[in-house]
Parts: sequence; structure tokens; C-alpha cells
Amino acid sequence: MRLISFIAVALLLFCSGCASITGSHPDDPLEPINRKVDAFNQAIDKVALKPIAQGYKDYTPETIQTGVGNFFGNLKDVGSAINNALQLKPKQTVDSCLRVLINSTVGVLGLIDIASNIGIQKHSEDFGQTLGYWGLPAGPYVIIPFLGPTTLRDGVSYFSVDTMADPVHYVDPINARNSVSVMRLLARRAIYLSAEEQMGEIALDSYSFLRDFYLQKRKNDVWDGNPPD
Repeated sequence: MRLISFIAVALLLFCSGCASITGSHPDDPLEPINRKVDAFNQAIDKVALKPIAQGYKDYTPETIQTGVGNFFGNLKDVGSAINNALQLKPKQTVDSCLRVLINSTVGVLGLIDIASNIGIQKHSEDFGQTLGYWGLPAGPYVIIPFLGPTTLRDGVSYFSVDTMADPVHYVDPINARNSVSVMRLLARRAIYLSAEEQMGEIALDSYSFLRDFYLQKRKNDVWDGNPPD
């Protein structure tokens, strides 16, 4: 259902933008539409998510914030192990599996990142990176309402395979699943508070800055930090 919703939104954005495509960036042909959606997302974030995230960051003990971050990082390692295997990366696959095993047991369900402390490297991968690794282009840059920036390839991957590989997807009952998902979103938003302030100081156009940063980061992710010229 989430995948169908994403495809419907992406197609709607594409069809709406076809008649007035003026995007100057080759990877952002829907820029006029994307800017409107981005403005909507920023308005929602300003009145809802950001204040809660700021309160979480200001009043939650740092040790708890670290534990929450470690917990969700451990869940992400599950998907990373799968995608490293799909990319035929044996060392990264073993590292990711060991991280999940050690942190889920000795690390108390991932609250303590024991694996990093003993030198087992983290190799973050998702299915969008896997598709890119095997040559599938990213496709157009898209801003999704309430969710933010992605590309057609990464969005389809996120709402399909990445969702199925996410342990949170299997939490039952649904109220508990939604609570965990909201907590993850809140923790993730809190991480970007300081970066957002720095971006506001150096970027005349926050939309273009975020787009270029996102596309370059995803390219680096696909190529493990060594993209072609």
C-alpha cells in the first residue's frame, strides 16, 4: 500500500510538472513542483516536528539519546546485511551480520554499540544503493509530502524492499509499531537540528543546497565513497 501511494504521488508530481517543467538542474526536472512540496513540508516541520525534536534534544539525557540512536542503528544493520549480500560484498555482509548479532545480545537489544567499540565497521546499505550498484539510474529527484527528498529509484526501493527488510515493519500490534516509527523519526529529526542551523548560515537557497547535497550523498553511497568523475 505504501509503495502504491508513493508511485501515485510520484506520477502525480510528474504529470503536474510536465506542462511547466522549468527545472535548471538535469536531475530535477520537476523543480517547480518539488519546491512547492518542499515549502509545504517545511511549514509542517516548523509547527509540528521540529519543536518536538528540539524538546527531545534539550531535555532528554544524552545517554538515552545515544541509546535510542544505537537501537535504531542496529535495526538498520539488518537491512544493511541483506543489501551487502545482494551486492556480493562478503566482508561487509559478515561485518553487518556480526554487528546485529553482537549488539542485539551483548549490546542489550542494540542500546549499546559494542560492535563499533571492538572495531567492527558499519556498512550502511539500502535497496536503492543495491539497485544503483547494479547499474540502475537514480531517476528524477522528487520531494514527497511529509517525507522529504528522494529519487524515483530510491523511493520505490524504500516503500517496497526496504520496508519489508525493516524489523519495525513486523512489530505487532500496529499501535506499538507506529510508536516505534514516530520515535525513530523524532530521533532522526533531532540529529539534523544543528546541521540545519549551519545550512541556514551558508546557503542562500536551502532547496538547491539540500538537493545537491542529497544527490551527491546518494551517489557517494552507491559507489562507497569513490564515485566516478
